[in-house]
Amino acid sequence: MTILAGVSANFTRDLDQNYALIATLADEARQQGVDFLALPEAALGGYLSSLGNHGDTVKNTNRSLPPAISVNGPELQKVQSIVGDLVVAIGFCELADDGETRYNAAALLDGGQIYGTYRKVHQPLGENMSYSAGDVYPVFETPVGRIGLQICYDKAFPEAARVMALDGAEIIASLSAWPAARTARADNLQEDRWTYRFNQFDIARALDNQVFWVASNQSGTFGSLDYVGNAKVVDPGGNILATTLLGSGMAVAEVDITAAFEQMRGGMFHLRDRRPDVYSRVTELDEARTATWRELAHA
Repeated sequence: MTILAGVSANFTRDLDQNYALIATLADEARQQGVDFLALPEAALGGYLSSLGNHGDTVKNTNRSLPPAISVNGPELQKVQSIVGDLVVAIGFCELADDGETRYNAAALLDGGQIYGTYRKVHQPLGENMSYSAGDVYPVFETPVGRIGLQICYDKAFPEAARVMALDGAEIIASLSAWPAARTARADNLQEDRWTYRFNQFDIARALDNQVFWVASNQSGTFGSLDYVGNAKVVDPGGNILATTLLGSGMAVAEVDITAAFEQMRGGMFHLRDRRPDVYSRVTELDEARTATWRELAHA
């Protein structure tokens, strides 16, 4: 059996606060026997203070960007010393080797090694003003199984999860700093339309690909953003096994990965039953339509 957990918590610009919170969450995870723990997007250094025409940009000299962290730097090493045997996914602002380029990134690690990193591909609402974009969805071998990573807006794109599932991902961790809607916001954020989308994407991506889906998210408030929490574990049938709803906390579920795959993929196995020969036109339409949409966006 394997115990999976997704975290809903509030992380700020204060790295000491981040380390202390990670230590608390790691202790709680150990007490519950957790094998894999997904922390939120930007768990080291916090996310941007707003979306759209925000002030946290590389061109704004008064910016308050998240601290830029090298993959082999002391910050991730500190996290490794905290988490020990736990396999953990954690979001951070990666500083590239050129010393200038920043990525909204995630690392998969435990106390002994960093299994790999991922750079966010899909950028919403002006995020490209603060980060460069990644261009690959890797899958990593870990003691818990084959794990793929994605960040926030990535979950809105079926292709992002599908390419990892085809690469053998058994678990996909979706790390987010997902807020409530900017306009016409619901009084009860659990009923907000952006909360609804967040949850529906998690269910759909797990069921599309018949994988275990572990979603983490920021909670509380940072800058102008009110986060919607709702960390969760979803099984390959699209069933939510555990969720935090709006609050801070940890969604924990014990699963049997092998047995679940045998049961839920035993009849209708979506990856096997695909018809790639029929979908080839997707690429042709992509090139034409995407070029048109980008022209319209910059008109």
